Amino acid sequence: MGEFLIDEDTYLTAGVHIGTQVKNKDMMKFVYKVRNDGLYILDVRKTDERIRMAAKFLARYDPKDILVVAQRQYAQKPAAKFAGIIGAKVVPGRFIPGILTNPELPEYMEPRVIFVNDPSADAQALKEAVKSKIPVVALCDANNRTSYVDLVIPTNNKGRRALALIYWLLAREILKERGELKSDDDYQYTIDDFEAPL
Repeated sequence: MGEFLIDEDTYLTAGVHIGTQVKNKDMMKFVYKVRNDGLYILDVRKTDERIRMAAKFLARYDPKDILVVAQRQYAQKPAAKFAGIIGAKVVPGRFIPGILTNPELPEYMEPRVIFVNDPSADAQALKEAVKSKIPVVALCDANNRTSYVDLVIPTNNKGRRALALIYWLLAREILKERGELKSDDDYQYTIDDFEAPL
């Protein structure tokens, strides 16, 4: 695959490729190399590929049937911004147990697909999605288990800038897939719009 969706340097500057020092064997196929300090470096080409796949996949759903879940502090703003732009529902912050499984809950929802920021931080949502047979798209770092994830997007899912970039780019690509955006130049958001405050 030749061209990236955005300049490769933009990925690298945002630290999208910076993994963790712990790796899970599930994620080895997305690892580009291991640095001398033991940090696992993710392959941005695969991140780019998976963003395309995820955009095509998510664009097939009615926006209101998509639920975005992000418990991590730096993920809440970009996840909420992303959900707002594509018209999805979002649970930023604590995921109340039973949102997907207990119809008695006022927060109860029946999404047809869920997008989680981190399979370990968002384990409750992941568990309920699996139980409810809802497909899961997830941002996965080198240390994540991917056994219940249907579509993995390999990326640093903890860094402020990396998260802002991934959500910004994925929103743009989904709008393009839906035909709501003719070209990248028409996209009026910047990565900064997605970045969580310190």
